[in-house]
Amino acid sequence: MRDTAAKIVAVFIGLFVLYTSAAGPFESLVQRALFLGQVVTLAALMYPLAANSRLRPLGIIVDLALVVMTWVACSYIALNYDDIMNALPWATRWDLVMTAGLVLAILEMGRRVVGLIFPTLVVIGLAYALLGHHIPGQLGHSQFDPYFVTETLFLGDLGIWGSLLSIASTVIAAFVLFGAFLLHTGGGDTFMDLAMRLGGKSPGGAAKTATIASGLFGMVSGSAVANVATTGNFTIPLMKRLSYPAPFAAAVEAVASTGGQLAPPIMGAAAFVMAEILGVSYVTVMVGAILPALLFYLSVFITVHVVSVQRGLRIIDDETIPGWATILRWRRMFPVLAALGGLFVGILTGRSVQTAAFFGIAALFVAFIIASVGASRTKNMLRQMLSALDDAGRGLVIIGILLAGAQILVAMINLTGIGVTLSSLIVTLAGNSVVLVAIIVGLICLVIGMGLPTTAAYVLVAAVLAPALTSVGIAPLAAHMFVFYFATISVITPPVCVAVFVAAGIAQTNWLPAAREAVRLGAMTYIVPFMILIYPGMIGQGGAMAIAEAVVSGLVLVVAIPCLLGKVPLTGHRFLDIAVYMTAIATALTPHPAASGIAVLILLVAWQISRRFQPLVAKPNLHRSDR
Repeated sequence: MRDTAAKIVAVFIGLFVLYTSAAGPFESLVQRALFLGQVVTLAALMYPLAANSRLRPLGIIVDLALVVMTWVACSYIALNYDDIMNALPWATRWDLVMTAGLVLAILEMGRRVVGLIFPTLVVIGLAYALLGHHIPGQLGHSQFDPYFVTETLFLGDLGIWGSLLSIASTVIAAFVLFGAFLLHTGGGDTFMDLAMRLGGKSPGGAAKTATIASGLFGMVSGSAVANVATTGNFTIPLMKRLSYPAPFAAAVEAVASTGGQLAPPIMGAAAFVMAEILGVSYVTVMVGAILPALLFYLSVFITVHVVSVQRGLRIIDDETIPGWATILRWRRMFPVLAALGGLFVGILTGRSVQTAAFFGIAALFVAFIIASVGASRTKNMLRQMLSALDDAGRGLVIIGILLAGAQILVAMINLTGIGVTLSSLIVTLAGNSVVLVAIIVGLICLVIGMGLPTTAAYVLVAAVLAPALTSVGIAPLAAHMFVFYFATISVITPPVCVAVFVAAGIAQTNWLPAAREAVRLGAMTYIVPFMILIYPGMIGQGGAMAIAEAVVSGLVLVVAIPCLLGKVPLTGHRFLDIAVYMTAIATALTPHPAASGIAVLILLVAWQISRRFQPLVAKPNLHRSDR
């Protein structure tokens, strides 16, 4: 009964998103209130309190109370949005009650969806706003009574109904729906088969397949952990079946899935949030993320290759790998290409991002119908569409709940000014040194982001830590990319590396060795944010020469770092090899005109490294699956 109700609500959310993407959203507060009411309802159905327990009757009462309180508050906002936006009303006792009920519902659903960490941070933010005037010194602030906090949170568009919930209910929702339709109409199988074809026949073929497939899935996924749980159930058993070490298999999946959150077009939904916060176009953010994401995946791919050659990891059997003729059948590729084509046509013609996503969905739908004519899957078309709507609705639960909670936290940060205060303290501690500020901010981002999904982690560090970077002269886009990267890779950074935990569970291995492998595989990710600060060309700024310099220096790093960590022989003398690699890395991180020329020479050395590996790669007994 509950599962059926959840499916109905999820499909309804999907239809709501589809309609508002096509016809345009409702009035701002109406759109956000209706969206929040739906996702809280679905969250209560998907994550019931005291499920399978004798206390379930009490849980039903609590769930109903939370849903009713949510809909009362959301309905009030939707019916009175005009007065709220124009008259700026004073908060009443009834407003105080509705705000408390709605905040309680958001926090409780957040606890069920992602655990205690994030709701606890929101509670700390609320407590600080209400009680922070008792704190002496710089960390204190002026007194705010509950009615003023209620006006900020509830009776306007700066609190719960702010920009984060706005983009969650429009842009992000549209792209989640686009991704769900793409995967449910054959895109998922196409991605997996393409990954096997591209990576399966070289050393460590299963690991390279996992890297490519998880990257492709992660590009349209909103959560690294969800991506691990989805693709990992295929890629990790495949690697273990070919006798890959279980910690290595878990690490490959965790790192590749995390990388998908750093890659356009969605970037774990953070691309849209970043564009909104910075006041720039989504295309600007997407273009700025392309080169760093490519360098990340190239580094992971090279690291996997080095490890695979050293350990003699097997390739995938020829009979398991689909042929190009199968992958490139027009019935399979036409819907995928139509979807991507529709999306980019919408963006290039200047449509809103959510309208562009609808164009992609519409083109996909038409192409899927054409490709299904005469095929056996025609009768299952409606079922696939309903499954896509269902998955999209369920996927929006975590995004909607988290961004509503994040908006509460951001509102309290802005109200109290604690973000500016902490940024000033960081700059003072670092003595205005850009390097020290960046290191301190990066470390804090890793800590803050632990246990949080991509978007929530980014929102938090963007509000608190990005101003510290901009205050010492870092460009806003570079500063936000920097904190975004560090907040995102916290999911593979011990001790709270949730993506590794999930992958290790699937691989049935201890998480600690898997985490060590993950840090090694993702080593380049810890360098990329600093490259963004050093080279404006990394995010598409500074002109053609700046971009070329960033590309060359980045390529040196993606070769030198894996070879250094993998102890790849170069001169025959270990310490001399380390010196050469360290020189290459230091040169790549030096923003000097001569660095590019030196980097080219080091790339030639890297070519010599690849020649040394040719004899190993050629030995079939190292990696054939039948040996």
